[in-house]
Amino acid sequence: MFLLLPFDSLIVNLLGISLTVLFTLLLVFIIVPAIFGVSFGIRKLYMKTLLKIFAWATLRMERGAKEKNHQLYKPYTNGIIAKDPTSLEEEIKEIRRSGSNKTLDNTPEFELSDIFYFCRKGMETIMDDEVTKRFSAEELESWNLLSRTNYNFQYISLRLTVLWGLGVLIRYCFLLPLRIALAFTGISLLVVGTTVVGYLPNGRFKEFMSKHVHLMCYRICVRALTAIITYHDRENRPRNGGICVANHTSPIDVIILASDGYYAMVGQVHGGLMGVIQRAMVKACPHVWFERSEVKDRHLVAKRLTEHVQDKSKLPILIFPEGTCINNTSVMMFKKGSFEIGATVYPVAIKYDPQFGDAFWNSSKYGMVTYLLRMMTSWAIVCSVWYLPPMTREADEDAVQFANRVKSAIARQGGLVDLLWDGGLKREKVKDTFKEEQQKLYSKMIVGNHEDRSRS
Repeated sequence: MFLLLPFDSLIVNLLGISLTVLFTLLLVFIIVPAIFGVSFGIRKLYMKTLLKIFAWATLRMERGAKEKNHQLYKPYTNGIIAKDPTSLEEEIKEIRRSGSNKTLDNTPEFELSDIFYFCRKGMETIMDDEVTKRFSAEELESWNLLSRTNYNFQYISLRLTVLWGLGVLIRYCFLLPLRIALAFTGISLLVVGTTVVGYLPNGRFKEFMSKHVHLMCYRICVRALTAIITYHDRENRPRNGGICVANHTSPIDVIILASDGYYAMVGQVHGGLMGVIQRAMVKACPHVWFERSEVKDRHLVAKRLTEHVQDKSKLPILIFPEGTCINNTSVMMFKKGSFEIGATVYPVAIKYDPQFGDAFWNSSKYGMVTYLLRMMTSWAIVCSVWYLPPMTREADEDAVQFANRVKSAIARQGGLVDLLWDGGLKREKVKDTFKEEQQKLYSKMIVGNHEDRSRS
């Protein structure tokens, strides 16, 4: 049996007191508020303090750069080429008209000047690519003390450099360990809690316990990211038997929404830690998990989803129809699968504030572990969530038109750019059908006018 020296005993006592105090603080200020869904306003006060610090740092940098005649930001960082919403035929008419007094109706089938339309479109696409720039984080016009985000950083002042160094110490030595502890607590409680609830007999009590265990654990995980979320129009929250669709910026979108509502998740079965969590969750709640071999079977997926939404006692399904993460500036094409099954759709718009941390997951650049580390070492995750009124498919609409209508509503509410491009272009080449579509439009214009002249 070992005897502790007085100094060693003092260290052990101090360590025990520190752990007790830390656990008490976590219990009182984080876990208990998460159980009851309340907040003491500490995070909002923290956000307001950060905004004042950012404003001072940005003004100090701009003044110092002006004094030293340094360029602080990239020119035309967010420049966009002005484009008029005109058709191919109208633009070619304008090009031909500018070159001569002829109109499109009395010209030959093809004019050499027509190539200028396609050359201009190609140059516009190269200079202002609407697709690939949605898969990379935009440069901020201010310094948020996270990194050297400006174009040409130069030494400005000792106070500013010390402030940046102090920020690094706070984020990595205080916030990161605290957030890891909270994340571990939330995930552990989720696995243990859902496993225990899974053994309860089916009924209202099991549903009640499952709902509150999920909400409590997700709210703890939200606090692990110091997430400050503002929910709007909560009377429109998704209801049983429906489908909740939202724009997709980050894997944490799930936590953001699930901390304010009770959803059935849809996804592929995973192994490792994620697999343990999935198996525990499905015991307490009817989530929809697919095996790897089933994911590509569209008919099977549609059948499982249809069966779920037809049971009005089951939870609303949470789906991100873009199929990939977009950088919080736009909404890209929604896959039509979830709009074919005839359920009521509850649109949700999510918009993050990049001043406090970039929530976008660039999966081609960062792995999941690296991404989570970046999230947990940012100042905070600040976002707004809008619940839009429920939408149903109209009689004269097909699934694609319905998906586009829902997408437009989300983009309009979230202040996002509404794009028709497929987010799958993040990893794939442009399909030949896109090129053929432009060729067909031009061919139809030429052949159509030729046929009209022949009839006359």
